[in-house]
Amino acid sequence: MPRSYDTLSEAVNDLQSRGYADELALRGECIVCNGTNTSLHPDDFTIDEFHRFEGESNPSDESIVYAISSEKHGVKGVLVNAFGPGA
Repeated sequence: MPRSYDTLSEAVNDLQSRGYADELALRGECIVCNGTNTSLHPDDFTIDEFHRFEGESNPSDESIVYAISSEKHGVKGVLVNAFGPGA
């Protein structure tokens, strides 16, 4: 059953408690694991789940949190990305 979260921080905290402990960042055409400096190309990882958030008071406060894993590289982490006009 898909999980539902009220806030971005609630989602990140729960994902981390479920083992998505690595911090991930977008870099060019890949995702980088900040802890190990491992580059993950699209064929190297799976998006296990994602959650979209829109700010109630500020429409430009929009983000998506991704739970990402890579069996090949032993990475399991969270990527937070902004979207919308201000991203």
